[in-house]
Amino acid sequence: MSRARQPPLVTGISPNEGISWTKVTIRGENLGTGPTDLIGLTICGHNCLLTAEWMSASKIVCRVGQAKNDKGDIIVTTKSGGKGTSTVSFKLLKPEKIGILDQSAVWVDEMNYYDMRTDRNKGIPPLSLRPANPLGIEIDKGRFPQKDLESLFPGMSADFTSENFSAAWYLIENHSTTSFDQLKTAVVNLKKQANKKNEGSLAYVKGGLSTFFEAQDALSAIHQKLEADGTEKVEGSMTQKLENVLNRASNTADTLFQEVLGRKDKADSTRNALNVLQRFKFLFNLPLNIERNIQKGDYDVVINDYEKAKSLFGKTEVQVFKKYYAEVETRIEALRELLLDKLLETPSTLHDQKRYIRYLSDLHAPGDPAWQCIGAQHQWILQLMHNCKESYVKEQKGKDTLFPLCPGNALLHSPMLDLDSDVRPSPIGHLSQTASLKRGSSFQSGRDDAWRYKAPQQVVFVEKLTKLVVSQLPNFWKLWISYVNGSLFSETAEKSGQMERSKKNARQRQNDFKKMIQEVMHSLVKLIRGALLPFSLREGELRQYGGWEMKSELSGQWLTHVIQTVRLSSESLTALEIPNDMLQIIQDLILDLRVRCIIVTLQHTAEDIKRLAEKEDWVVDNEGLTSLPSQFEQCIIHSLQSLKTVLDCKPGEASVFQQQKTQEDVCQLSIGIMQGFIDCLEQLSTKPDGDIDTSHLSVDVSSPDLFGSIHEESSLSSEQRLLIALSNCRYLERHTFLNIAEHFEKHGFQGVDKITQVSMESLKELDQRLFEMYIEFKADPIVGSLEPGIYAGYFDWKDCLVPTGVRNYLKEALVNIIAVHAEVFTISKDLVPRIMSRVVEAVSEELSRLMQCVSSFSKNGALQAKLEICALRDTVAIYLTPESKSSFKQALEALPQLSSGTDRKLLEELLNKFKSSMHLQLTCFQASSSAMMKT
Repeated sequence: MSRARQPPLVTGISPNEGISWTKVTIRGENLGTGPTDLIGLTICGHNCLLTAEWMSASKIVCRVGQAKNDKGDIIVTTKSGGKGTSTVSFKLLKPEKIGILDQSAVWVDEMNYYDMRTDRNKGIPPLSLRPANPLGIEIDKGRFPQKDLESLFPGMSADFTSENFSAAWYLIENHSTTSFDQLKTAVVNLKKQANKKNEGSLAYVKGGLSTFFEAQDALSAIHQKLEADGTEKVEGSMTQKLENVLNRASNTADTLFQEVLGRKDKADSTRNALNVLQRFKFLFNLPLNIERNIQKGDYDVVINDYEKAKSLFGKTEVQVFKKYYAEVETRIEALRELLLDKLLETPSTLHDQKRYIRYLSDLHAPGDPAWQCIGAQHQWILQLMHNCKESYVKEQKGKDTLFPLCPGNALLHSPMLDLDSDVRPSPIGHLSQTASLKRGSSFQSGRDDAWRYKAPQQVVFVEKLTKLVVSQLPNFWKLWISYVNGSLFSETAEKSGQMERSKKNARQRQNDFKKMIQEVMHSLVKLIRGALLPFSLREGELRQYGGWEMKSELSGQWLTHVIQTVRLSSESLTALEIPNDMLQIIQDLILDLRVRCIIVTLQHTAEDIKRLAEKEDWVVDNEGLTSLPSQFEQCIIHSLQSLKTVLDCKPGEASVFQQQKTQEDVCQLSIGIMQGFIDCLEQLSTKPDGDIDTSHLSVDVSSPDLFGSIHEESSLSSEQRLLIALSNCRYLERHTFLNIAEHFEKHGFQGVDKITQVSMESLKELDQRLFEMYIEFKADPIVGSLEPGIYAGYFDWKDCLVPTGVRNYLKEALVNIIAVHAEVFTISKDLVPRIMSRVVEAVSEELSRLMQCVSSFSKNGALQAKLEICALRDTVAIYLTPESKSSFKQALEALPQLSSGTDRKLLEELLNKFKSSMHLQLTCFQASSSAMMKT
């Protein structure tokens, strides 16, 4: 009948070689169903069942016994599977014996050895020690293989102290090449050693012969007297004599051996003292060794020696040992104080802090050194931050530039901090070289440019402060994490008690550490607020965290750089896995800085817009525009682009427009920017001729059109500037303001419709005012010349000759209208219909009024009036509006009707003659030339 289970199979053993009593792990298949199922285990033929520990059906742990074979299989036998097989083997190594006087890398106890058979220590008396070279001749080790010697002398040993000592094996192993004469000498040496032992015993006996003989004589005399007398008197006398003899013998012995015995006692005492000194030299030399190792910095050696001394002599009752152990404790206490001072010393690296904490823990220092170190580092970081602020405030005020007496400045430049090696790139240098703070005119002096490119003290301070925190806080946080998980005390969790106490202390002090982190974060934020946002601090906080001289507020570009710096710091701190609630205050600071940056940028943009009037060169392009609208749009776009990184929300950041007040402030500032440009246009268009400032143009001598621009500007009239302003207003309304609104929406601005609506209304109001001013400049002279021209030469409608053509006043009026057309057409073709229609309205309205004021017309007068009215109407027909048509109609209705065909024919001939004679002048009023000008 077959077994229920397969026989055991060993497929692996770890380690696969070792000396006797090595602990091994056996792996395989079907190694038994339980401890009781395992009935046999042999390794290299030695039964290891007694030390076997069954773990599972695939794993057994045991110790290798003293097997005879140096290599063999691992055989497992179970009840359920029977005797198994093995696919691997184990190699048994011979242990190398270490003599008492041999050098060794481990501690060898001279007075003890370990018996592996009984698993306990056994004492060996010093007298049992034997010389290493019993023959007294030079040892010459042979090259015979150990394996061959073992096979030649089975069960024997070459150790002359062993019970199974084999002299042949010893000679082959140690004197295989020794000559016969030398072996004879060895025999003589052995005999001398044996004779010395015998002579020593015999000399001891010879030295006491006289005493023995005297005692023998006394006993013989006593015996004879007792036999002869047999009386009590004799007994008493003999007894007294015996006592006297014994006393005399004792005194004689004392006299003879007193000096010898005294020297022997002294030698024994000296020998014992030397033995004690030699045996316990570790303790006696330990105080001096501790001092030397402390001076060399070998604290690990000191701790190991102290642990050994504590285990050996910590509870001793021997006074000498107590005295020396007390000296050891005194020096260890001094070492504790030294290590604690080094631990609390700042600055220091995280590696050194961990090392000192472990040393103090191993030395059982009182209190909690790790927590003391955390507290010291916390205060150190806070002190560094405040010293950083004080140094830059003093530098800003121009006092104590080198700070020779400022300890904070020395701390900030300590090589342990190494702030300049921060992995985060500093954008200050790049910004100082490449970014232009484009505030005000681009034609400012080199001195102003040099100041503008220089980084302000507040910006440099924030850069330095954030670098400081980012460089110090990670080690501070890692120190806490190591304190929490107990890795300060042991990387391999060997000292579980210390780890448990550490974790318990960490749980109890978790809130205290959280307060430390929050205090550092609050100090960081308030120091930055004191430098950049002083209005956000209370008066008491401002005295502690402020102190800066605010001559002028930072520009938007510097605030943008600061925001980028703070963001990088926040990312670095977040990477440390610091809880978000501790870093929320930094996010609030970033939000306030972003809002302030937007406000300041828009304020500076409004100031830049106001100064655009200084840059107007009055050079008109093909569309009747100057560069001013484009400059305005580019200024807005540049401002918004500079805010892009500020407006974009990084992970964890809130929208800058989440607060209603921010939306309203930004909306009002945006409207103010638009209104500022509108005011700029009005200022330019209404400025008197003598007030035009062209000094700003003299700076850009590289401009090829410089002198031409100056000449053109100096020749511009007020009417021409009005036309240019009207053309610019028209372009702003149809293009620029709409483009700007799109950019506002693209960058997430709120209330863009309101900004556009208010700006458009204000622009239209300006446009209408400028238009009325121009019409007043151009139409009023033409209208005013009509009545004097009509009645020149005492003309009378009641008494006039037959008409021969259109009179000169009307021709002059048409020439003036043509001049207006030419002026407008030169500036902007698109403005011609609007302005010409309005001029025609004014002329037609005045002509209608004059006709209606005439009391009566003669026949010739009516024909003359109708000729002139029709000539004017037909000439400006393309610019007629319902209002002007109505005026011409009213003027014609005020005239008597022509009844005869002759009059109508004459009227038609005269009209044709007028149009033919002024064909060239009237070309501008033709429909073909105005088709392109309709809007």
